[in-house]
Amino acid sequence: MAIATSYNSIKSASAYVQLQHQRSITSTRKVPEIKRVLSYTNGKPSVGGARTNNASSSNYSAENDIMAGQQQASTGPQSSQAAGTSESGITDTNNKNPIEIHELNSSLFDASEGYLQDQQWSTTFQGVAIAPFEQRISDILMAPISESEIEIKPDGLLYLPEIKYRRILNRAFGPGGWGLVPRGAHSVAGRTLSREYALVCLGRFISQARGEQDFFDEGSLATATEGCKSNALVRCCKDLGIASELWDPAFVSEFKANYCIEEFVTHAVKGTKKRLWRLKTRKFDYPWTKK
Repeated sequence: MAIATSYNSIKSASAYVQLQHQRSITSTRKVPEIKRVLSYTNGKPSVGGARTNNASSSNYSAENDIMAGQQQASTGPQSSQAAGTSESGITDTNNKNPIEIHELNSSLFDASEGYLQDQQWSTTFQGVAIAPFEQRISDILMAPISESEIEIKPDGLLYLPEIKYRRILNRAFGPGGWGLVPRGAHSVAGRTLSREYALVCLGRFISQARGEQDFFDEGSLATATEGCKSNALVRCCKDLGIASELWDPAFVSEFKANYCIEEFVTHAVKGTKKRLWRLKTRKFDYPWTKK
């Protein structure tokens, strides 16, 4: 009887020593598998990863803990980064820059707002007036426009087609080096649609303006939204000096005197008469005709 008791005591002591040894191993090694296997119930770890109120599950199981430690010892120490997986569970195939949870939480990306990380172009004025552009860009932006490119509206307003503003920006900054960013939602006042845009060039805020466009039915809203964008672009480009002559009263008067003419024309359907402007090299478009 004494021999049996001594044997059981030695066996229990050996199991306890082995348990403490395995605990020291698992506490010094990062093994995601062990973390997933062990959960805590009433302050003590249990195997299975789920909480329970059963009294039997709250008792500490040395056998299960030893089995988990043996599994870890047989596979060898593997950190989450060595396996190419961060603690956040996102795999990095190159195993160089593991993505951490705090990095994702600190990101300002929101697809609904249209910005990424710290570039909140819907609200920021980043880069405004920090330095002039290089001389090559300035020469392109402020170059005098050719008189052959200028158009005139029937009411006598001189303008440069918006596509030519885009071409000038592309020559100055390159395609992709500039863009228009919405600064708010569309607004409707009667039959006029408007929206505010900001012009950004080479990552710098340049100007902000509200574009507007008239529409006549819901089927033309898509076209009206494009008109808003183009109108805002023209207004923003004034701050870059593009086609600045068109806002110079002296230039406008001289251009009209040399290249334009105002005449009485008749509406082909209504029969009404009206004085309208045109270029001397152009004719009036339908429904207006000169009789």
